[in-house]
Amino acid sequence: MLLIQLGTPDAPETRAVRRYLREFLSDPRVLDIPALPRRLLLETAILPTRPRRSAAAYRSVWLPEGSPLLVHSRALEAALAAALGPGYAVALGMRYGEPGLPGALERVREAGCERIVVLPLYPQYAASSTGSAFARVAELAAEEWDVPLLDFVPAFHADAGFLAAWEDVAREPLARFRPDHVLFSFHGLPERQIRRSDPTGAHCLSHADCCAAPGRALPRCYRAQCVATARALAARLVPAPGAWSYAFQSRLGRTPWIRPYTDERLPELAAAGARRLAVLCPSFVADCLETVEEIGIRARDQWRAAGGDELLLVPSLNAHPTWITALASLLRGRRGDEGTESTNQLTLPQGAGHVPRGGVS
Repeated sequence: MLLIQLGTPDAPETRAVRRYLREFLSDPRVLDIPALPRRLLLETAILPTRPRRSAAAYRSVWLPEGSPLLVHSRALEAALAAALGPGYAVALGMRYGEPGLPGALERVREAGCERIVVLPLYPQYAASSTGSAFARVAELAAEEWDVPLLDFVPAFHADAGFLAAWEDVAREPLARFRPDHVLFSFHGLPERQIRRSDPTGAHCLSHADCCAAPGRALPRCYRAQCVATARALAARLVPAPGAWSYAFQSRLGRTPWIRPYTDERLPELAAAGARRLAVLCPSFVADCLETVEEIGIRARDQWRAAGGDELLLVPSLNAHPTWITALASLLRGRRGDEGTESTNQLTLPQGAGHVPRGGVS
């Protein structure tokens, strides 16, 4: 099994962050503008200033073992391998930075895996995250003389095990904290990327409730999948009607991103009378800069400045036992040679538990 995370700099220093951001933002699926303007934007506007600010943010949350994303993802890799046992091989690769995808792919090949399950750890599908990971793995596999069989796992935003794991992680902290309001904060995307993934060209962002309206656009729509995740978790965790909402964080640049924005939602909630705010970030399965620093530090400071009292960041799934059990059960129940203990058959049969992505299941 090949687990894929977005990536992280090697150190909380300006040079390392600049190297990471250059690789990340050079991906045409991430910064989806023509090559020359992309390079000019990177070299003249982003890379001269942003790495220094980002390095300071990383230093505020850096752990002795490394970045939070790397530490939690390594723990997930080890716990999943232990739960699955010797019949499976598990390797973690970062789409950008280290440990890189080429080395991770080589590790599962060296383990004798001829069929490789590729699982990007992004619950909701986006062409700039899941799509980029799939494309890179396919590119690397195509370089081999004997191309391995790849089984790409689609978005799992509605998977029962994923939702149950979030419920298990969040229920006790929410019960202790007793929030006035629960905010589900997802990573944002530019509106143009949402529209570009709409096969109809007319559904996504066409009206206020487009994410709830049926249509061919939904299996590819990141925003619709985030809304579906928020609604499913709210049904499990927030008994009071109207005591929850969703928003989107981490926007970059001046182009419109999907709304509502998390940093604009906070003062709105405080003005409406909320004082104790709990925040869950279900587009991340591991705590990282965007959860621990952006929400746990900056959003908390903003909340208090807006008149709120306390903000609780509910931890992500990380290597929580319920999440490990959910992933292990998913794999054991879906291997193509059920009942056969062979390290050469790492596969997820097509079907139950995942929402199809554009016909791929």
